[in-house]
Amino acid sequence: MPGGWGTGRGQGRRRRVMSFLQPCLLFMLKSGEAHGYSLLNGLDEFGFDLERLDPSLVYRALRDMEDSGWVVSNWGEESQGPQRRVYKILPEGDEHLVQWVADLRRTRDEIDRLLCAYENQSQSITQ
Repeated sequence: MPGGWGTGRGQGRRRRVMSFLQPCLLFMLKSGEAHGYSLLNGLDEFGFDLERLDPSLVYRALRDMEDSGWVVSNWGEESQGPQRRVYKILPEGDEHLVQWVADLRRTRDEIDRLLCAYENQSQSITQ
């Protein structure tokens, strides 16, 4: 997609961003507990344009995942500055991530087959 994740407008685009955002957040939480701001900053690894990504989407995704029972949050024990919520992945979140990755692999295979067929047809037309 041109421009990377987090660009563009519209509800369809927002739903696609949210559906990709959640597994990315779950994956980062597998490395350990984290607060929303640090998770937001790690999203560039997955192609999100941090300058254009609305931070409220990250916090909304975290709340939705908590409501779904995939993560849990607590107030952090930080000595300086305001308290922040710290998120931790739950076993249900790990299972959701495993299922999402399996679905993504199937989707990648389907996309690869379409691209291959398209390229083969394009080559036969030019010959």
